[in-house]
Amino acid sequence: MNTPCLQHDEYELSRASTHTSDEIEDSLPYFEDELEHNDFQSHLLTGQKVKPAISSHLLSLAPTWLRKQPLLQRPRPRARSKRLPRRYTCTPRSVLRAFILLLYVFFTSITAIVIVGGVFFPGYTHLPPHYQALKERVSASQEPGRANIHNQKVFIAASLYDKGGNLLGGDWAENVLGLIELLGSQNAFLSIYVNDSGPEAKAALEALERRVPCDHELVFEDHMSLADLPHVHVFGQERVKRIEYLAKVRNQALKPLETSTTTFDKLLYLNDVVFHPLDAAQLLFSTHTVADGVTEYRAACAVDFIMPFKFYDTFATRDAEGYSMGLIFYPWFAAGGDETSHNDVLEGKDAVRVRSCWGGMVAFDARFFQKRPGDYDLITAGNQSPSNISAPYRFRAEKDPFWDSSECCLIQADIQSPEPGKSGIYMNPFVRVAYDSTTLWWLGFTRRFERLYTPIHWLIDVATNKPIFNPRRHEQAWQQVEETVWFPDESLPNNGSFHQVTRTASHAGFCGRRGLALIKENITEGERNWEIVPVPSGAP
Repeated sequence: MNTPCLQHDEYELSRASTHTSDEIEDSLPYFEDELEHNDFQSHLLTGQKVKPAISSHLLSLAPTWLRKQPLLQRPRPRARSKRLPRRYTCTPRSVLRAFILLLYVFFTSITAIVIVGGVFFPGYTHLPPHYQALKERVSASQEPGRANIHNQKVFIAASLYDKGGNLLGGDWAENVLGLIELLGSQNAFLSIYVNDSGPEAKAALEALERRVPCDHELVFEDHMSLADLPHVHVFGQERVKRIEYLAKVRNQALKPLETSTTTFDKLLYLNDVVFHPLDAAQLLFSTHTVADGVTEYRAACAVDFIMPFKFYDTFATRDAEGYSMGLIFYPWFAAGGDETSHNDVLEGKDAVRVRSCWGGMVAFDARFFQKRPGDYDLITAGNQSPSNISAPYRFRAEKDPFWDSSECCLIQADIQSPEPGKSGIYMNPFVRVAYDSTTLWWLGFTRRFERLYTPIHWLIDVATNKPIFNPRRHEQAWQQVEETVWFPDESLPNNGSFHQVTRTASHAGFCGRRGLALIKENITEGERNWEIVPVPSGAP
């Protein structure tokens, strides 16, 4: 069988040509076409596959729409009399093509990481066994009280501002009724206090009261007086601190405890959040379980979100060492100090050790809020103080002007154990609430990917120097310390000044920050009833 043969001059050109460079250049177009044709024929004859160039292989990985872009298409050869030798040159066009390919590879890799992380390494998605057992128990029956295995008595409290009655007549009310059904109406007491919210809220509260199946006390007040609240003297005026106001309305919802003849095991305090009733039961009966169905906590908080990834209640939350929060997304706590809270979150614990939290929904051991006959004195951080704060504990505010602490942090500072590192306060990231139903729905999806936020959180924490410095966080309770305090003096331009004083440190210095929010007594329709005032110069 005859096989095609190369002419002598073709062989010489392709192997060991002695032609001059001009002659080679003139003959290249013809011989390249011939060689490509012969090479293709030889591969067909031998059955070998033609291997594409590396650049062609990379382009084949790109989607069709990307390959069709003009910048990535191979340019058509232009007719010319001479063909320059191939050289690797860096042109703007080649740089742009390489940049587009790098972007494609980068975003493809990020997408793969997100998918793998969300599918195989989700955050706070797989429930611990005892949580799963309670969930299955609730799903398997319609019996009232099925989530309350030991028939614990639960006092549910809420203080609301509900202009328009959307909470009392909407999802919030349905969530509360669903929770009562899970607890058992014989085991629950519902106390709601509503003030300054208008006739729509009053009508919604009355409609809700007709549906409540358990013992209850629902109170509506057209306007709450500020006359009996402590005032501070600032800028030549007597004003009420916003925290004093919030502490009072929260305490209004606790008033039935003063006359109740029922001894309660748990107190559940609710904000204006939407939640899953089963999650509230998990917070009450599953957080930090030390034995079969027996929990051990002084307070256990949910985690609240104002957006699908944005943590909300930073003012009341402090980590195990009293540091304020890091950024508002997972893992929430900055990597400062010994990183106890930070590491508990990364390990996926259901009881993250903290010194304070709130999270829109908090379960308390009711012993701290109800005086019981013959009950022994509870050892708390608060009753170790010279003022000897003791049960029943209530919400309160700091008295210093230009030093604010959340009433929700202060109550937990008062009731927690004084033993270092063992406050008895926990945050439970398995239990999540939101300030609207849409955000609550999204939380089931976004939590699967939140572990991917960790390196970003760390980098921004470092760049922004988180957590924020608090001059009173490091103070030892009941020791003599130097503190900067505001003293009013109307003879001065700012009606006062800051001075260093020596006094006894409290147990709640970690809760505070330099600032002041005041209640506005005369407001117009749609205006919020409080304002933040600037801190005068001279404060550290």
